[in-house]
Amino acid sequence: MTHSRVRALIVVLIAVLSLGAIPSHADTVRPLRVATYNIHHGVGNDGKLDLERIAQVLQDSGAQVIGLQEVDRHHSVRSDFVDQAKWLGTRLGMHAVFGANIDRDPPEPGAERQQYGTAILSTYKIRDWRNTLLPRPEGGEQRGLLEARIKVRGVDVRVLTTHLQHNSQVERIAQVAAIRELLAGSPDPIIFTGDTNALPGSAEMVTLKESLADAWDMAGQGDGLTYSTDNPRTRIDYVMSSRDVRATSATVVNTDASDHFPVVVDVELPSPA
Repeated sequence: MTHSRVRALIVVLIAVLSLGAIPSHADTVRPLRVATYNIHHGVGNDGKLDLERIAQVLQDSGAQVIGLQEVDRHHSVRSDFVDQAKWLGTRLGMHAVFGANIDRDPPEPGAERQQYGTAILSTYKIRDWRNTLLPRPEGGEQRGLLEARIKVRGVDVRVLTTHLQHNSQVERIAQVAAIRELLAGSPDPIIFTGDTNALPGSAEMVTLKESLADAWDMAGQGDGLTYSTDNPRTRIDYVMSSRDVRATSATVVNTDASDHFPVVVDVELPSPA
């Protein structure tokens, strides 16, 4: 074999080996399915408490990360005093954290505290979490921002959920301002979920969109109405993200397990830094 032929074979071999070193699209893309769902403490449109029905909706969605609103923890007879976040986490085989925004003394000595708030479920281990109470300048119902930190295929992700004031735009605007401050300068991708009680073009959502991208704007079809399930007329439930996260699909699930429809979104996370 001549030297020139040997050199040519070496060049071809190097080219073939280098192709194997180039990461494929599947290696670089980090998909994640996210859902947000106001579960109305497990009560459906038929007025019946049925947490299993909620669990089935979530299971069928295939969501790996879920933000929940209107969640009871030993609250009262309306939800059989169940720790709903823990119950759903166990039922679905997911990690669960709960943020108490309303926290009342137990009804009797030795009983559990009566709590109401939001929850995050995740198939990925929750590495850290916190619940931050949000301002209520008009003395409305206490609201909060629950955050969980997870790692998805090497990417650190901040997952958040909230439920903003339902009857005061003044309070919602103050709460959105506090949320933006908590998110400012984040080096990690953000997944934000929640029932904001605000329409897409409202002042509070316009402000929130200065920091976050609305998944429905990126990947949804139609109006995306989420409330109420017996007469859908508004979109107030959102999955949003930092701008380094790309939504590839967004769907509203038609179910009467609650008075809200869940929103399910597929996103692609950025590669680790």
